[in-house]
Amino acid sequence: MTQGPLTTEAGAPVADNQNSETSGVGGPVLVQDQLLLEKLAHFNRERIPERVVHARGAGAYGTFTVTADVTPYTRAAFLSAVGKETEVFLRFSTVAGNLGAADAVRDPRGFALKFYTEEGNYDLVGNNTPVFFIRDAIKFPDFIHTQKRDPYTGSTEPDNVWDFWSLSPESTHQVTWLFGDRGIPASYRHMDGFGSHTYQWNNADGEVFWVKYHFKTDQGIRNLTAEEADVLAGKDPDSHQRDLREAIERGEFPSWTVGVQIMPAADAAAYRFNPFDLTKVWPHADYPVIEFGRLELNRNPRNVFAEVEQSIFSPAHFVPGIGPSPDKMLQGRLFAYGDAHRYRVGINADHLPVNRPHATEARTHSRDGHLYDGRHGGEKNYEPNSFGGPYQTGRPLWQPFDAVPGGTGAHPTPRHAEDDDFVQAGNLYRLMREDEKERLVANLSGALAGVSRDDIVERAVENFRRADDDFGKRLEAAVQALRG
Repeated sequence: MTQGPLTTEAGAPVADNQNSETSGVGGPVLVQDQLLLEKLAHFNRERIPERVVHARGAGAYGTFTVTADVTPYTRAAFLSAVGKETEVFLRFSTVAGNLGAADAVRDPRGFALKFYTEEGNYDLVGNNTPVFFIRDAIKFPDFIHTQKRDPYTGSTEPDNVWDFWSLSPESTHQVTWLFGDRGIPASYRHMDGFGSHTYQWNNADGEVFWVKYHFKTDQGIRNLTAEEADVLAGKDPDSHQRDLREAIERGEFPSWTVGVQIMPAADAAAYRFNPFDLTKVWPHADYPVIEFGRLELNRNPRNVFAEVEQSIFSPAHFVPGIGPSPDKMLQGRLFAYGDAHRYRVGINADHLPVNRPHATEARTHSRDGHLYDGRHGGEKNYEPNSFGGPYQTGRPLWQPFDAVPGGTGAHPTPRHAEDDDFVQAGNLYRLMREDEKERLVANLSGALAGVSRDDIVERAVENFRRADDDFGKRLEAAVQALRG
């Protein structure tokens, strides 16, 4: 901020910022003290509604660099040449906690990345896990209600959490991830990121590929045990935010190797499980991860509220060559994220520096609304018109999906030969070393021991037994030992 006299919001110089105006010495405060009223009124409005989910987070700017040729798969300009660099902003977050919650908790971590490309902003809104608890967005409000505070007790309730999970067997895979060793990352720098959903890439010839993004931390994976996290959360609730900021201040810029799994579109229909199911991973033996980029974070925000709290991300922000898939969770998020930010930050949130395109100009016919900055002047606000201005290109960003038989309706997710809610959770369990299995069972049994109803506990244990018989037996014994 430049030096000079303190001013009001309107720019008038302030004579006294220490004492409010009164009617005589010691008398009542006067309404004519407009500086006092301005400061109090502004203070009352300084907070905007926190995010319903992912409220607690930290962010940083950086650079994405292309390291391998992917032009056979996508025509996205920012991926068009090896060595090409694109400015990015990455926001990390926890999911369930509120804005004042601790960082070191057992919770998935958001991994929301904004690419400021020359064709507009591209947002990739993922997590630090490759799967999620549910596969259909219609269940998302119900799921989040179980993670938030109970309407009667005002606290998060194990009964609600496990009742929903045990009645939603598709959550078994993600719950196994969450209660395993990677459930509490030691920092944002020491965890992987995933696009999680399946997305479309399409090339210059119109060929379509389904893809999944992977961000492999170059710092190595580091996690906290439940005991270590309990101590850290109490001593330093801001541990992850502080770690990220201080690492960048020291010049220790965190980085991730970026890869992608690529499935030719023709493979999807006959694949052994639904490739658009967010509760499933694609085994690397089927579709290996192809490295194509490097992500580095190298600049901290100057103001956390302006650049982290007011940052907005939407999986609907695509660029030419990248698009959605029939993933039912993704389809719901295409609407929900943008709508949440229109409510939370405002209809012109995209005008804020952290959100607006950096490498190009947004040219729309949208006008007015809260905080509209008048950027369009007196230009026409409709199309077509006879006075020039923005025009349509005639070329969609992504290729249309093949027609789906059966007509519209409330259909369940299509089932493939190996679609099962337990196979991949069991595979994950069997991949673990013995000490990892022991910690997983201890974490799960500790959580289930807080559930008040036996039927909910039994149902939850049965889901893990269906994933792997040994998994279920060990969990049942551990819960019984804790519950007495």
